[in-house]
Amino acid sequence: MKIDINKLAEHFARTPFQVETVFREIHQPGDTGWHMSSPFPGFIFPINGKAEFLFNGTPYLLKTGTIVHGGANMRLDKRVVGKSKWEYILVLYKIVAPEPDDMTLSQEHFELQVGESSRLMELLRHLYQASSQPGGIASFRVETLFRNVLDEMFICARNQTNGGAQDLFEQAVGYIHEHYMEPLTLTMLAEQNNVSYNRLVYVFRKYSGMGPGDYILQYRLNRAKEILPSSKAPLRELVQSVGFSDPFHFSKLFKKHFGVSPSEYREKFLNNTC
Repeated sequence: MKIDINKLAEHFARTPFQVETVFREIHQPGDTGWHMSSPFPGFIFPINGKAEFLFNGTPYLLKTGTIVHGGANMRLDKRVVGKSKWEYILVLYKIVAPEPDDMTLSQEHFELQVGESSRLMELLRHLYQASSQPGGIASFRVETLFRNVLDEMFICARNQTNGGAQDLFEQAVGYIHEHYMEPLTLTMLAEQNNVSYNRLVYVFRKYSGMGPGDYILQYRLNRAKEILPSSKAPLRELVQSVGFSDPFHFSKLFKKHFGVSPSEYREKFLNNTC
């Protein structure tokens, strides 16, 4: 089933629910089996390996980056795929009030593509740890953490869709424009936006015609070009103010992009010849 992530998020916002239980399971390569799914709906979060799950005959290939929701009391066939152990976290939840008419989660099975998210994995680890503690504060933490997991899952799933691609691009570009003078790595930029490196590259090429690394470089050079005519600061200071650490490397790149060295470009403006 194809699911609308915005509709799903809105449904959870309007539906009272609570965590029933949290499992962490490991299965060996080649393991198979079938049974009825739990009386409660739930999400399967892959941690390692691959497996094929069939809910009422509909197949889903589960692996890191893919999350599957299973409905209640469905026929469930499963098979570990490949040579690695299959490890996952299963969160079952209970609907505690009538659901809105647009969807009945206990009868739905679907998958979400979320990509790589270190934050999601960290939240799941904390959720599992909290679930194994006695009640009281731990019970409250389980409910809070599961909602944080859902929030991160919705954001990641939205960013993986074409509908969220432009939002992702604008968000990443906004961060670059505000922090271009600081050390920036593509890995950090991807993690901050909860997407994989490949997803980040795809989105930048789609909307800017260049990769994120080239975009950062071009933006820094353009900022330097804007600042040079009016700044009397030594070149080394100006270079650092736009995110470069090596003046020689900066000068080489500047001349390659604009046809003149930074000092020549500044001199032309001082002489009113440009």
